[in-house]
Amino acid sequence: MTGPGVEEVVAPRTHSLARDPALLRKLVILYGCAVALVLVDQWVKYEMVGLLTTRFDGLTTVGERLRALYGPAPAPGLDGMHFQQKAPIVFSPNFLMLRYAENPGAAFGLFRRLPPGARGPLFHLVSIGAVVLITMYYLRLRGTKEERWALVGLPLVLGGALGNWVDRLARGFVIDFIEAHWKDVYTWPSFNVADSAIVVGVILLLIDGMVRRERKATTTPG
Repeated sequence: MTGPGVEEVVAPRTHSLARDPALLRKLVILYGCAVALVLVDQWVKYEMVGLLTTRFDGLTTVGERLRALYGPAPAPGLDGMHFQQKAPIVFSPNFLMLRYAENPGAAFGLFRRLPPGARGPLFHLVSIGAVVLITMYYLRLRGTKEERWALVGLPLVLGGALGNWVDRLARGFVIDFIEAHWKDVYTWPSFNVADSAIVVGVILLLIDGMVRRERKATTTPG
């Protein structure tokens, strides 16, 4: 079906979406929360590099340290690390420590064994796709009480994904430093603030799905 009548209906609707204050407010909230999380994630990584590696040794200004952190990484040493490790900070010998680690893969070391030529483009594509999909999903939310889990979970996932993407764009690997383990029996893959945000966000989205499914089941007439 074509004709001026259809064009007159479609054009004003698109125009109103572009100028919808509620839509713009949702975008500001989503990206504002995500950017705030990215800044926290990068600040913590900056501090951990100073505490757990020799990368900032001899550098006296913040500018020098930022260039060392976000500039081209040196070639890996004998241990495979681009930044030389210092001794870990141990909170509990059997449970938790801060130990510098480099992860060329996804969260918790997934896909780290992929060839670099395939790994880089794959993660960049996934990161861009995540931004688009999360934005579309968030804009569909109406802001109701039942959607509160998704309203918190989506910015967490987006901020976490962007935080690790910044690492990959800067140096090709993600900085991890939290090592949780159970004595010498089991060690959880090293992670960081961004990984934690992604996990918490995904859990909240799962809760959102269950809550809304239960509500739909109770409101559907039998």
